[in-house]
Amino acid sequence: MSNTIDMQWNLVLDTLRTEIDENTYKSWFKPLALINIDGGRAIMAAPTRFMRNWLLSNFAERLKNAWQRVNMEVTDIDIIVLSGFQGTDKDIEDDGIQKSESITKPKVKSNASVKMVSESSFGAPLDARFTFDSFVVGKSNEFAYAAARRVAENKDVNFNPLFLHGGVGLGKTHLMHSIAWAMRENFPNKKVVYLSAEQFMYQFISSIRYKDTMSFKEKFRNVDLLMIDDLQFIANKNSTQEEFFHTFNALIDHNRQVVLSADRSPSNLEGVEERIRSRLGWGLVADIHPTDYELRLGILQQKANNIPEVEIQSEVIEFLARRISSNVRELEGAFNRMVAHSTLIGRPITLDMTQEVLQDLLRANDRRVTVDEIQRQVADYYNIKLSDLLSARRARQVARPRQLAMYLSKQLTSMSLPAIGRKFGGRDHTTVMHAVKRIEELRQTDSVLEEDILHLERMFST
Repeated sequence: MSNTIDMQWNLVLDTLRTEIDENTYKSWFKPLALINIDGGRAIMAAPTRFMRNWLLSNFAERLKNAWQRVNMEVTDIDIIVLSGFQGTDKDIEDDGIQKSESITKPKVKSNASVKMVSESSFGAPLDARFTFDSFVVGKSNEFAYAAARRVAENKDVNFNPLFLHGGVGLGKTHLMHSIAWAMRENFPNKKVVYLSAEQFMYQFISSIRYKDTMSFKEKFRNVDLLMIDDLQFIANKNSTQEEFFHTFNALIDHNRQVVLSADRSPSNLEGVEERIRSRLGWGLVADIHPTDYELRLGILQQKANNIPEVEIQSEVIEFLARRISSNVRELEGAFNRMVAHSTLIGRPITLDMTQEVLQDLLRANDRRVTVDEIQRQVADYYNIKLSDLLSARRARQVARPRQLAMYLSKQLTSMSLPAIGRKFGGRDHTTVMHAVKRIEELRQTDSVLEEDILHLERMFST
């Protein structure tokens, strides 16, 4: 990194240090490292995903403002996750992104090479909380869970890759960490690597800059199990996709297991080459559906059982399971906030206290889906006119979306069947009943329709 950029980074840190207390600075900003300034974007690295997410949620604007006071050309910021480095004095250790013209020169540890590091340290760290024992299984995730267990057992696996997909906070990362922990415990001699697609890309870019692509290929193509999270990140990144394609093929050809995750199915990964999407579908594609009430209740009960010293009334658990339905991450965050408030303030956890402490979160989850909104979204999704959806036309390209819209109206709103029928051009309630029954039947056999339904349900839940 040039002295000019290094000086700018020092000035940014000095600015932040004058604005926040010393403990906050040491805990959250001192571990950061500057990677590069690219096209007006300041790219920094944090050692953990938790730290990255916390900074972006709480200090993104302040961090950007600090940069703009030092360099007006910086219009945006980004924080990536690089495991294994110590960010003090703005240096990246050898087991983060490797040296390049735009990356801080590594502080080499004793007996360490400045080349790409060994398998044990180029992946991301694993979260000790994310094991199979702590994963709560329900109808929405039981298939993905069973597939993950089969991979971890490393026997009778007749699919490769395993591709997990689903919305934010539904358990994809939890399952991937669980696989890694189980493999490392049961097969300690096997090389197991977990990392995000973002980390894969930055390590690949680094190898190009340092003309060390052979080391990159060697370390990634000699693992027994490679797991890459959030694969949608490589969309529209052509060079990274090219390298991923060859890495993927090399591992599959040598019967090495690959596990991947994304927020959508392979066929819906826009910006990803067709040849990659095709190969991703070779193995087993497992969708993790949005949670139902029973699963959310089970997750909360497990968390409550893990803190026996805190008394939580069953009506509070049931209330949270009903009201926080967006995703597991938000559900657990609500639970943790409630327990922290009780512990710090000394208030018992009651229904009234829960409603008071979580009022902002509860309001956000109170958004009501309307039939009108469902009709608009379905018409847009299938690229048909809203007027056609409500008309008497019976052409298949209109009739099936109409039935689907009726089905979603029954599932996502509290309106009666006659009221839904009136919303669809004055149709009889028996027409709505037939549509609901027909879609329920087709979901069992039509994978494309099932994918459409899950995608639309996720749209209405965000």
